[in-house]
Amino acid sequence: MSLPSQYRRTAAGAVALAALAVTGVSATAGTSAAAAGQVLWTPSTAEGPSSFAAVQCAPGNLKVVRSAAKGDVWRAFQAAGEERCETLSPNLKEGETFFLGWSSKLNITDTNSRYVFQLKCSPSAGTANHPIEIDATSGRIRLQEWDTDHVAHTLWTAPTVNNQWHSYALKIRLGRTDGTIDFWFDGVKQTFTTGADTFRGTTWDGNRNYLKWGSYHQSPGGASNTFTSPVMATTLEAATAGS
Repeated sequence: MSLPSQYRRTAAGAVALAALAVTGVSATAGTSAAAAGQVLWTPSTAEGPSSFAAVQCAPGNLKVVRSAAKGDVWRAFQAAGEERCETLSPNLKEGETFFLGWSSKLNITDTNSRYVFQLKCSPSAGTANHPIEIDATSGRIRLQEWDTDHVAHTLWTAPTVNNQWHSYALKIRLGRTDGTIDFWFDGVKQTFTTGADTFRGTTWDGNRNYLKWGSYHQSPGGASNTFTSPVMATTLEAATAGS
């Protein structure tokens, strides 16, 4: 995907993997830390938008704000008529397995649906485009999987309201036809429309896959997605510790 140059972020180390260092602890404590998992990637609110590989957003519409409930968080504001306000990071590898965790609250001022999370692939044409996405309206949140023919499969839905915090966690194994998804909402593992709690299908396509958070789909009203720094980790516990 080609990004407008004014929105690219090329700061060194923007998508570097961040490992948790454990020093000066006993063997037992070290074992416990290993069992708890390792953080693979997370953006820094202290560094600001440059800690993402790229930002696709009108200048100034992605910023760090202070939340009484969550501390320093990201706010992606998609103004009326604008196509998107999204962050992009990190690049992924086919076949890998990882956990993601974050919390967000949405404010959508019209009846249109917005993508608020995407596992995105390039090229967009002739692929699943966004093999996994979470989209929302002012009254509903939904998780969908898109197959290699770009056909959507609704896996899960729940009611929601504007300005209500929810937590999300995903376990993803990346594969073109043999990928898997597990999903937790507000700390509870969810059962999919298939009746199973693990979905098997497309979670990878094209030649480059990466993650996006924000608000996408041009609409007559504005929308905002306020979210904690997403955490990519080797365990559910590590991915959700801060959300």
